[in-house]
Amino acid sequence: MADEIAKTPCALIVMGVSGSGKSTIGEALAERLRWTFEDGDRFHPPGNVAKMSAGHPLTDEDRRPWLQAIADEIDRLCRAGERAVIACSALKRAYRDILVHGRDDVRIVFLDGTPDLIASRVAARKGHFMPPELLASQFRTLEPPAGHENPVTVTIDAPVETIVDDIVRQLRPGPDSTNSRN
Repeated sequence: MADEIAKTPCALIVMGVSGSGKSTIGEALAERLRWTFEDGDRFHPPGNVAKMSAGHPLTDEDRRPWLQAIADEIDRLCRAGERAVIACSALKRAYRDILVHGRDDVRIVFLDGTPDLIASRVAARKGHFMPPELLASQFRTLEPPAGHENPVTVTIDAPVETIVDDIVRQLRPGPDSTNSRN
């Protein structure tokens, strides 16, 4: 499977609002590709986790060191010749600019879902530091990736395996691949 997408980048950033399935899809995608998986949440400084746990949204200033830590990890992995799938909300284009910072070997995978579907998933989730009350602020912040960002866009109203199949199909070079699914 990994050979079929030999021209893919060294890193895929799986993005979307909380509850869109970034970790679940990212882990399954990494397993399928036999790449490393990293959860961007582990790069948050303790102050960010405490702030979100208390129900307060992060500011751009709060996010900057977190995003830079993820970008540094992407750079490290790519320099080492490794490939990785990284789950990270990356809600604004400015955040994705920090993560990608002009690299053409990093791609964005956007997990697109309706507010109702995602709210039901967040409500059912146990033990996550992101409270459901912050979901509305995430949707207000969300700037879906534009065409010039060359994103892979998938809807999340399907089983995990089907979503991963769609991502891999879009990454595979060839006449039947597309950059987004609408």
